[in-house]
Amino acid sequence: MAGYKLWGRAGWGSTIVEAQLVWYGLPYTFEPVEDLFRTPDADAKLKKVNPLAQVPTLEMPDGSIMSESAAITLLLADITGKDSLVPPAKAKERGKFLRWLIFIVANIYPTFTYADDPSRFVSVNAARDPFRAATDAYAQRLWRQIEGEAGGPWFLGERFSALDIYIDIMTRWRPKRGWFESEAPHLFAIARRGDQVPELAEVWKRNFPGN
Repeated sequence: MAGYKLWGRAGWGSTIVEAQLVWYGLPYTFEPVEDLFRTPDADAKLKKVNPLAQVPTLEMPDGSIMSESAAITLLLADITGKDSLVPPAKAKERGKFLRWLIFIVANIYPTFTYADDPSRFVSVNAARDPFRAATDAYAQRLWRQIEGEAGGPWFLGERFSALDIYIDIMTRWRPKRGWFESEAPHLFAIARRGDQVPELAEVWKRNFPGN
């Protein structure tokens, strides 16, 4: 069986899918993408497989394309037949898992889409910094909501899941770990614990060198 091809950039959202491919032991190659915000025409090659030019984009062994990290998360669990990252259908924590998986990708993830490069959405230069600040403040309110639902030692309680991978990675982005340590200590503790998961050590090293 041919492997997967993951289009991504170190430390970006593709890390969420890379961690899962490694976790499941699925063969893959990594197709590096230049900085989509700062490198002219960086999106030209990616648009040929994903018109949105967003990472992660995953090329399946049969040549079909998957995007949207939540969809990929659920699909990989189905393909492998394993429930180590996604609670099975009848598990009591299945509802909580699905709710917060979709909450993260539908509400928090887009705040980076908007604020990483405000010029795509705000035409007036003077309005871009306030727009980014407001978007980041909104993301912080959303994180506080998730904080109130976090279990221990992992988000769902005793069992590790893909949600913990999301938390580990996304707490490295704005507002970064220092904010989480003081404002969302449960999520910070989950992230720090996730840093120590041996199966993912090489993924963290490749994507977040020096951290």
